[in-house]
Amino acid sequence: MGYKKAIVVGAGLAGSEAAWQIAERGHRVDLYEMRPDRQTGAHQTDQCAELVCSNSLGSLLPDRASGMLKEEMALLRSLVHKVALETKVPAGGALAVDRELFAKKITDSLEKHPRINLIRQELKEIPQETPTVVASGPLTSHALSESIQSLTSQDYLYFYDALAPIVDTDSINYDICFRASRRDTENVGDYLNCPFSKEEYLRFHQALLEAPRIPLREFEKEESQNECFFEGCLPIEVLAARDIDALRYGPMRPVGLTNPRTGRWPYAAVQLRQDNVAGSLYNLVGFQTNIKWTEQQEILRLIPGLEKAEFVRMGQMHRNTFINSPKLLEPSMQFREKAGLFFAGQIVGVEGYMGNAATGLLAGINMTHFLEERPLTELPRETMLGSLCWYVTHAESMHFQPMKANFGILPSFAEKIRSKRERYQAYSDRGLAAMKTCANLALNFPDYPMEIQQDT
Repeated sequence: MGYKKAIVVGAGLAGSEAAWQIAERGHRVDLYEMRPDRQTGAHQTDQCAELVCSNSLGSLLPDRASGMLKEEMALLRSLVHKVALETKVPAGGALAVDRELFAKKITDSLEKHPRINLIRQELKEIPQETPTVVASGPLTSHALSESIQSLTSQDYLYFYDALAPIVDTDSINYDICFRASRRDTENVGDYLNCPFSKEEYLRFHQALLEAPRIPLREFEKEESQNECFFEGCLPIEVLAARDIDALRYGPMRPVGLTNPRTGRWPYAAVQLRQDNVAGSLYNLVGFQTNIKWTEQQEILRLIPGLEKAEFVRMGQMHRNTFINSPKLLEPSMQFREKAGLFFAGQIVGVEGYMGNAATGLLAGINMTHFLEERPLTELPRETMLGSLCWYVTHAESMHFQPMKANFGILPSFAEKIRSKRERYQAYSDRGLAAMKTCANLALNFPDYPMEIQQDT
């Protein structure tokens, strides 16, 4: 049969992965990306797959949900996973990348692919005739949002996502900060840790409570005027307002971080993670915030070791948009009312970089099946990706909230495994075995080598 063409809207993680999967299976792809002609409130470059929040893609360990998902993506020959391994920076058992190099390699791969046509133009309407994957992300343009809303007859749901600050390494006080990775004896020193005494913590906490926030822009305001945050990405000032110890049990948790100068855990700690290969930048782990920039800088300099910190990016908050997937999508990522239309990425209510890329991977695979008039694939629920897609398409639609990869969404075992570590490893073993049975996913895929790497 003759190969046909597909359209992919958005060159973020999901769109880049979807376009790659379709093209690698022999089909032509028009990949639309509105940047740089039209920027968003969060992106800073024109690169594909730009990471706008943290540079961490989650755990590499196979007995962690994120690690299990990565191994599944490796089995499906994910472009995003492959490039992430090529651009990784030290982060203990996690996979963190040099964000600039990562985006550049993804962009180069797409631009040089003979079957991908990267079009720098805003697509304002969903195409009616050409099969399409919509992966326009949480900051979908107003025109395309209206087109999607007209098609779905559903209101959008909103939550707010906040970006963590990035600090210049040379401005960190190493006489106070110490290197250590929490409970990680094999990769000691991958994180810089800023230790707090009780008095320092209380002063920092009070400053957060009094800090002025950046007003939401008009396009970020809900009709109710209420702020709605995703629980997995709460701004530090929101956490601080919940309880005086909320930060100490959250992003400032000191457990497992022994200060070599005292031989004890600090009262609280802020962890800094390397943000680029050169090691010249570090981001504040879990420190997304929407405090006004002038005051934000003053408050962050209350952190021990950051008294004279120079910030190359301040924290900020932007609106993320997602559709009501339980009413609109099948687990194959196909739109229920239009056979040639698929959605992928954060717009479907999936959280986490690799989760978003993985839904793009599945949407790309199923787009090729649609073009070739073959049955679409719904992955086994024993796989992390299968359960993630099942969850976002079968959750209770009235109270649907974004979800990231976690063991809680997997089918339980008939007999309970009491050890959590053994249970998680069993989940991973079962899921990877199930993924390997999906042999039809590799049809028409060129045999190129791809390293599958994991930390042990």
